[in-house]
Order: sequence, then structure tokens, then C-alpha cells
Amino acid sequence: MQKRFMTLSRPDLDRIIMMAWEDRTSFDAIREQFGLFPGEVIKLMRQELKPSSFKLWRRRTQGRFTKHEAKFINSPSGGEPRRFRSKSQRG
Repeated sequence: MQKRFMTLSRPDLDRIIMMAWEDRTSFDAIREQFGLFPGEVIKLMRQELKPSSFKLWRRRTQGRFTKHEAKFINSPSGGEPRRFRSKSQRG
């Protein structure tokens, strides 16, 4: 598992963490962009964050509609287009 993380560059790891921390970005978007499944993202977050930060993130994301594409589609706002855009990104 950790070998897979080692093949990612530091900027990619930072981007994955930023996307995982963002409430509106689904695990499916991370898988599509970086090839990591939700369980792998959780392990990465556990490895990279402080224990208290990981617990806070995990509590917040567990069961959240926006983090799971299949749940989001069935929610009341499931028809809205979604796209992650960082604050430094133009457009």
C-alpha cells in the first residue's frame, strides 16, 4: 500500500489531501484523477495528517452525500454540476 503512495509526487499527495479535505470533492473524483480508491485515500489521510486532524476529517466525511457520488446523485441536489476548483485556480 505505501509503495503506491511513494510513486506519487509530493505535489500530487498535497493535491489529494486538499481534494479529500474539500467537502464538495467526491472520492470518485480522486479515483478518476489519481487512481486511489476511497480506502486508499483514507489510509493516505491517516498517514499524512495528525491524529486529531484525521479524526476530525473522518468524522466529517463519513456518510456525507457529497463525498460519495452514488449517494449524491440520489440526494435532493443530485442534479447540480460538480467540479473541484482550488482558490488559486482561475476561471
